[in-house]
Amino acid sequence: MNEKFAELGSPRRIWAVAAVHGDVERLSTFHDHIASRFSVRDRLVYLGNYLGVESRNNAAVMEEILLFRSALMCKIGVEASDIVYLRGPAEEAWQRLLRLQFAPLPHQMLEKLLASGVESYLRLYGVSVTDTRSVARAGSLAITRWTNQLRALQRNSLGHEKLMFTMRRAAFTNPGADGKRALFVPASFDPARSLDDQGESLWWTAAPFKVTGRALAAYGRIVRGFDSVNGGADLDDAAVTLDGGCGRGGPLVCGCFSQTGKLLELVVTGGRGSLESIPYEREAANDFHMQDAEERVVSAPPVTLAEPRFAVNA
Repeated sequence: MNEKFAELGSPRRIWAVAAVHGDVERLSTFHDHIASRFSVRDRLVYLGNYLGVESRNNAAVMEEILLFRSALMCKIGVEASDIVYLRGPAEEAWQRLLRLQFAPLPHQMLEKLLASGVESYLRLYGVSVTDTRSVARAGSLAITRWTNQLRALQRNSLGHEKLMFTMRRAAFTNPGADGKRALFVPASFDPARSLDDQGESLWWTAAPFKVTGRALAAYGRIVRGFDSVNGGADLDDAAVTLDGGCGRGGPLVCGCFSQTGKLLELVVTGGRGSLESIPYEREAANDFHMQDAEERVVSAPPVTLAEPRFAVNA
């Protein structure tokens, strides 16, 4: 198994979910929408940043993700590898926080991690940011004891540690007939580097998100789930941003893609029970503008739910 990247193979459809940022209502509405539609040879890829710094529902988001995974696994033919979780900037920051004792300047590293959203994980486990800052200025032994306590909090929360261990840096399909893959990343991509050499570019970079140079020869489309400047969803031909501002006043956006990266459908979730599913047959960025997404979201027909909540026709 590739411990860095998820290999999606040659799927029929790929459902890619943008950053959730703690908005459990929008996430659960999306789950209800695709529960009965997800089928064998489909893939579900969460693009990271699951929790929100200001959210009070972070524990509910984690529970929703874990429950929906269990529900999909009840479908005949669905494998664990069909459901992929990427590490967003916040998840990468949390992993680095657990190794804070090895940082040359722990207090400076902590500020970088807080800027990347690690506070959402501290909130999840009831840890004070003030106390965290105090510990970061203590010696390495004190920091080690503290990070061990954080690991214990994660381990004692059912399913959390296992979920973290399954998270990957990026996901990609097999090449299509044109030799190109579809690539899914958390926040960015440096087109001048190979995927193996991306390093921090997948999470933190000041460069614009574009597909140029040799990346154009390798990837038919690169899709990301988080935009640090909150610029809204962008359906550019080669570089797609699905971040509609979920958890920050905007909708949750999901794109349904083919193996080669063609956008087949756009699902925009504006709240519990409010959803718009848009077939996307034309490959043009200007056909859809996310700035009016909240006004255009319409009430979806009620979803018929089984026990448990998700209607997952086997």
